[in-house]
Amino acid sequence: MKHLLFLCSRNRLRSPTAEAVFADYPGVETDSAGLSADADARLEADQVEWADVIFVMESVHRDRLKQNFSSLLRGKRVVVLNIPDNYEFMDEALIELLRTRCKPHLP
Repeated sequence: MKHLLFLCSRNRLRSPTAEAVFADYPGVETDSAGLSADADARLEADQVEWADVIFVMESVHRDRLKQNFSSLLRGKRVVVLNIPDNYEFMDEALIELLRTRCKPHLP
């Protein structure tokens, strides 16, 4: 079972959409969190430890992740999806982007 962690800034739109989209994908478990202080569900160390692959929406999220959790990232795959904060929760265009950009990294 692969553990997929999806990160964005506030865990309100993009990362919870990704978590929901891939929740029923075979062979994976999903979780999501935000990296900002005002995130609905702020990223915690145990989530980073749990994850096999960490998907971030923008390169700024990768930088924040490395800044705050660098010691926990050894052996972790971090994938930048390059998806801007232009979508609503479960937006069809966002779902299509997520499916396309995550597919090469899924089991």
